[in-house]
Amino acid sequence: MAETFGFQAEITQLLDLIINTFYSNKEIFLRELISNSSDALDKIRYAALTDPTQLDSEKELFIRITPDRENKTLTIRDSGIGMTKADLVNNLGTIAKSGTKAFMEALSSGADISMIGQFGVGFYSAYLVADKVTVITKHNDDEQYIWESSAGGTFTITPDTVNPSLGRGTQMVLHMKEDQLEYLEEKRIKDIVKKHSEFISYPIQLVTVKEVEKEVEDDEEEEKAEGDKPKIEEVDEEKEKKKKVRLYEGAPFDLFESKKKRNNIKLYFYEAFGKNLKLGIHEDAQNRSKLAEFLRFHSTKSGEEMTSLKDYITRMPEQQKNIYYLTGESLTQVRDSPFLEIFKKKGFEVLLMVDPIDEYATTQLKEFEDKKLVCVSKDGLELEETEEEKKEREEEGKQFEDLTRTMKVRLCRFFLLACACSLDLHLQDILGDKVEKVSISNRIADSPCVLVTGQFGWSSNMERIMKAQALRDSSMSSYMQSKKTLEINPHNPIIKELKSKVVNDAGDKTVRDLVHLLYETALLTSGFSLDEPVSFASRIHNMIALGLSIDTEEEPAKVEESADVPPPLETAGVSSMEEVD
Repeated sequence: MAETFGFQAEITQLLDLIINTFYSNKEIFLRELISNSSDALDKIRYAALTDPTQLDSEKELFIRITPDRENKTLTIRDSGIGMTKADLVNNLGTIAKSGTKAFMEALSSGADISMIGQFGVGFYSAYLVADKVTVITKHNDDEQYIWESSAGGTFTITPDTVNPSLGRGTQMVLHMKEDQLEYLEEKRIKDIVKKHSEFISYPIQLVTVKEVEKEVEDDEEEEKAEGDKPKIEEVDEEKEKKKKVRLYEGAPFDLFESKKKRNNIKLYFYEAFGKNLKLGIHEDAQNRSKLAEFLRFHSTKSGEEMTSLKDYITRMPEQQKNIYYLTGESLTQVRDSPFLEIFKKKGFEVLLMVDPIDEYATTQLKEFEDKKLVCVSKDGLELEETEEEKKEREEEGKQFEDLTRTMKVRLCRFFLLACACSLDLHLQDILGDKVEKVSISNRIADSPCVLVTGQFGWSSNMERIMKAQALRDSSMSSYMQSKKTLEINPHNPIIKELKSKVVNDAGDKTVRDLVHLLYETALLTSGFSLDEPVSFASRIHNMIALGLSIDTEEEPAKVEESADVPPPLETAGVSSMEEVD
């Protein structure tokens, strides 16, 4: 027999305020209901500490969300402590909570509806999206009851003789408003749970409905008589199958659709524990080789998937001797890097490492299965070449000797002009700080030039990471950032034309400007940051003006060339910098 009760006056006012006022942040209702379920689970868990038999009625502690688009309902079920009839009367209607009035006052003065949980009345947020709420609950010390209300000032409580026994816990059924059916969408629910309930310590399950096709064996079809139902009904028969999706269980808190999807579980595991594996490689020398088997990286041939070092080795061409990798800030950045050009041309796969901890790990993991790990952005790269290719590269080095020397001199002058404070430094010191040498590259196929770091120094990515550390060792930073090499591509049209200009007139102003610009663009494409972005922008603007045939007056140099700066080179044989390759 149903009993009808009236809401306490303040609760009636609160419901009226919730129902008749427009709130944009309605999604918080799910956060509040999940939070209530979590509290109920806490209570039964604490009760079981002193009386383990409390869990006999339902061993598993869980929160389960079931959207039903057909009936337009959203059900939140938990196996918490449940409520007695007295709890239903007192907690859901007749006795006002101490925070009810305070919350209404805050709401009236412009407070956000999302604060509702702080006042202990989060249950009523269900009416933000539902025009009717049904609560089915079972406490170990009482029968199963149904609480129901459309927020019209009254609610009913009925002994439950129609629904299956819950064992223990509470089941809330929200009868959704017509304009709030978006909260029955699987993706929407997942997004809200991830956003607001990520740190709930109990598993949150999502029950979904999937359509599956029944496959009929050929033998079974042959057995059917002609008078039977059309075969199309058998082949295309669709059945609805319910399955539970655990949104959160254990650490860390990530979503994945099904425990049966092994690939998803692997991805979930690596995303959760990948950094720990890499840290183990850095710290644990004894188990380093074992841990390396679990590493996964993107590569130039793996698409959107990740590959292991072992799989990488199985795809290596016969002539490839090393495992090549490139570090960077993001996949988008490294996939377009000029450092990959020659490897793509040769068909060599390159691992793309974009996790900040990757480079820390690779400094300790020198090799895997007798294959050296080689960074493609560092000096000393020795690609597998034929004797013919080696001879061709040596010949190119001789042909471009004048250009490489001139570029180094021009870069020196550039840094003298850019850094007035360095005027008293010797020429070689400045070159040592900025660029150790200019050489012919064996790693770029299309780009005009790249900037590579010393074999034992930081890569551009590590330099970026270290610069972001407030408490870094400045003396170590200065040492590890030094000794960069500018490598030029002898097959690039820009470099070829630059070589011609140097042969004709090494003191040409155009050569000076182009050398400066090439160096700065190489900084950017190689992953470094600009020390003088304003100067770079000014040079770009001058180039644009030149392209538009606009006359621009060159600003006088801040520092005049002096006797300390060597004159333009006219021949390869007369120079104070012959040692430069």
